[in-house]
Amino acid sequence: MRKYFAEFIGTFVLVFVGTGTVAIANTGSTAVGFIGIALAFGLAVTIMAYAVGGISGGHFNPAVSLAMMINQRLDIKDGLFYIVSQFLGATVASFVVKDFASSLKLPSTSLGQTDFPNISAGQAFLVEALITFLFIFVILMVTSDKFGTPTLAPLAIGVTLALLIMVTLNLTGGSLNPARSFGPAILAGGSALSHYWVYFLAPLVGGVIAAFVGQFMGSEE
Repeated sequence: MRKYFAEFIGTFVLVFVGTGTVAIANTGSTAVGFIGIALAFGLAVTIMAYAVGGISGGHFNPAVSLAMMINQRLDIKDGLFYIVSQFLGATVASFVVKDFASSLKLPSTSLGQTDFPNISAGQAFLVEALITFLFIFVILMVTSDKFGTPTLAPLAIGVTLALLIMVTLNLTGGSLNPARSFGPAILAGGSALSHYWVYFLAPLVGGVIAAFVGQFMGSEE
């Protein structure tokens, strides 16, 4: 149970800090901009990877757990419970962000949800699959027995996430994570919910590709 709670709390912090920064901190005179948003997500992952990564591996992302299952670093039973825990953590975090935003009289439909108003669904799918592939490939390499550096891996992962979000924030919102997009989408509704299929499927595709490319590059040797 500790492993599953670690994934719950890690995903909770990722979504709470990340989307909370978008919905609450990035408003009015406290606007932090796209760099601040990207760093919020990246630093949240880094901090929680250091905090609970030793318990669960610090996935906080169904696409990461899927890649780990493919590469046999995680058994299927644990992987499924990890994914359930991640979705629960993201959903609870979104409820908390919505409550805090409501307390400040901020729009209840602006919860840090991801969407792609300026590009097509096909382009959005490609963006999310590509950046998730890059993100998970980095994770697989920096946590591998052969190439990894355990003490620096969480920092490398967090920096990678922040950079990828910076690049794609204006394209798709830079999700890279089906759970991260799920919580805000079900509460905000609208096009974020109707477009959620992109944020569910594309990261999984990216994760599958990353798993096999990681194997090719020797991540599992």
